[in-house]
Amino acid sequence: MDDVDTTAFEQVLVGPADREIVLLEARIRAAQLNADLAALEELISDDLLFTGPDGELGTKAQDLEAYRSGTVRFVAHVPEHLRVRRVGADVAISSLRAQLTVEVAGTLSRGTYRYTRVWAREDGAWRVVGGHVSPILD
Repeated sequence: MDDVDTTAFEQVLVGPADREIVLLEARIRAAQLNADLAALEELISDDLLFTGPDGELGTKAQDLEAYRSGTVRFVAHVPEHLRVRRVGADVAISSLRAQLTVEVAGTLSRGTYRYTRVWAREDGAWRVVGGHVSPILD
């Protein structure tokens, strides 16, 4: 799925370019914005460890159900700053600052958030295996 537009990420990338991880970040952003369950299924590890903005640990199943049910709906996702660090050939950590507008259970929320994602190659495919998202309070 190399047809995803990576321009928004390339413009805010800080540090060494990492085309592979930039493409993955662009793919997961597109999947969030479009509630693309097939893409999210492919990009998220079955054994995901992810801490949400409320401090609670969430699973892949919970994340997919939130999109499937419409409980979570991304309205806007504007990347502001992306940094990538490789940890060997099969692991990378990304840190993304973004302006988000998200509807959660009917309530619209806007703000600046920081994602940290751990990407790892599992059975030959890159997936998010861990991470967190939290609001940035200015």
